Amino acid sequence: MDTGTGISGGTERATGPVPTPDPRPLRLVLAANVVSISGNSLTVLAVPWFVLQTTGSAARAGLAAFCATLPVVVSALFGGPVIDRFGRRRSSVLSDAVCAVAVVAIPLLHFAGVLRFWQLCALMAVSGLFHGPGETAREVLLPVLAERAGTPLARAAGYFDGASRGARMLGASAAGVLIAVLGAETVLLLDAATFAVSALLIAFGVRGLAGAEPAKNAAPVSLRTYRAELREGYAFLIRSRLLLAITLMVMVTNGLDAGWSSVLLPVHAERELGGSVQLGLLSGLFGAGALAGALLYGALGHRLPRWPVYTLCFLLCGAPRFLVAAWVPGWGALAVTMVAGGIAAGALNPILSTVTFEHVPDELRSRVLGTLGAGVLLTTPVGGLAAGYLVDGAGLTTAMLAAGGAYLLATLCPLVFPSWRHMDARRAT
Repeated sequence: MDTGTGISGGTERATGPVPTPDPRPLRLVLAANVVSISGNSLTVLAVPWFVLQTTGSAARAGLAAFCATLPVVVSALFGGPVIDRFGRRRSSVLSDAVCAVAVVAIPLLHFAGVLRFWQLCALMAVSGLFHGPGETAREVLLPVLAERAGTPLARAAGYFDGASRGARMLGASAAGVLIAVLGAETVLLLDAATFAVSALLIAFGVRGLAGAEPAKNAAPVSLRTYRAELREGYAFLIRSRLLLAITLMVMVTNGLDAGWSSVLLPVHAERELGGSVQLGLLSGLFGAGALAGALLYGALGHRLPRWPVYTLCFLLCGAPRFLVAAWVPGWGALAVTMVAGGIAAGALNPILSTVTFEHVPDELRSRVLGTLGAGVLLTTPVGGLAAGYLVDGAGLTTAMLAAGGAYLLATLCPLVFPSWRHMDARRAT
C-alpha cells in the first residue's frame, strides 16, 4: 500500500557472515537510559515544587518549565546533522556531562544563598538544550542495537520504551518521598549524579559499535552543507503523510502533557491531595502502568495491528486523567485512572518508534528523528507556561477541564483522517 512517502519499507541488511548475537550493547544503552531518565524525573518534579515552595506562584512554576523545554525544541530542530558528524556515542556523553553541571549548579547556588529565579531558569535552559540531543542519539542507535542483539525491532522498541517508562516511574515515585525527606535542593544533587553515571555507561558501553561513531566520508563541514542536511530531514518528514500526521497530533498532546506534569498535577497535589508524597505516588503509578504496558507490547506487539491499538490507547491515556482530577475529589479515583492510562500509554512510543524506523533509512535517522522530535516538542514550552497562567487566572478546575477537552479532540484524529491507517502498511520483516 502506498503511504505517500516514496520510500521502500524495511531495512536493508549487508551480505556476508552473520555475527553472533550480542545483547550487551543494547542492555548497556537501556541501563544508561534508566539512570539518566530516573534522574531527570527527579528534576521534573523537584524544580516545580521548589518554585512553588519558594515563590507560591503557579505562573512562575510554568515559566520555569517553559525555560526548561523551549531549548529542547531548539536543539531538536537543529541538532540532527550535528549528531551525525559528532557521533551518536559522543553526543550522548557530552549531553549528559553538560546536564550534570547545569543541574548541580542550582542547589549549590541555593546553598550559597545567591540563587536568583532568572539563574534557575537559565540553568534549566542549558540542561534542556543538551538533554534532547542525548536522548535522540541513544534512540537512533536502536535498530543497530536490535540487530546486534538478534531481536525484532518491535520488541527492542518495547523494551527501550519500557526501560524509559520504568525509569520515569522510579524517579517520580522516589521524587515525592525524597522531596519530603531531603528537600528539593538535595534531590537535584542526585539528578546530577545520574547524568554522570549515564555518561560513563555510554562512553564505554558502545565504543566501536557500528553506527555509534561519527559518520565517515561526510562532506566537508560548512554552513551550506549543514543547511542542506537539515533541509533533507525536514523535506523527508513533510513528504510522509503518516509521519507528518503523527508529528502534528503528538505536538498537541505533548503540550497538554507538559501542562499536566509541570503545573496542573503539582498544583492539584499541593492544594487538594496533601503534598509532594501524593504527587510522587500518582506520577509513579502512571509510570508503573506505562512500564507494564510497554513490556506487554514488547512481548506481543509484533503480532498486533498498530492503528487500532494506537487509537484506543491514546483515547484511554489522555483526557480521562484531566477530567477525573477536575470532577472527582480525593486521590483514589485519580490513582486508578493513572494506572489504567499508564498501561495504555506504554504501547504508544514502541508503535511510533517502529513505524518511524521502518519508514526512515539509517543515513537520515538522526536528521528525521531530530526534526520529528522538534515537532512533537514544539508546544511543550507553551504547555507549562499556559497552564500556569490559566490556573492563576481561571482556577484549577477550569484549567483541568479545558486541557482535558482539548486532549480528547486531539486523540480523535486517528479515527477521522485516513493517513493513520498506513501504520500497518509496512511491517518489520
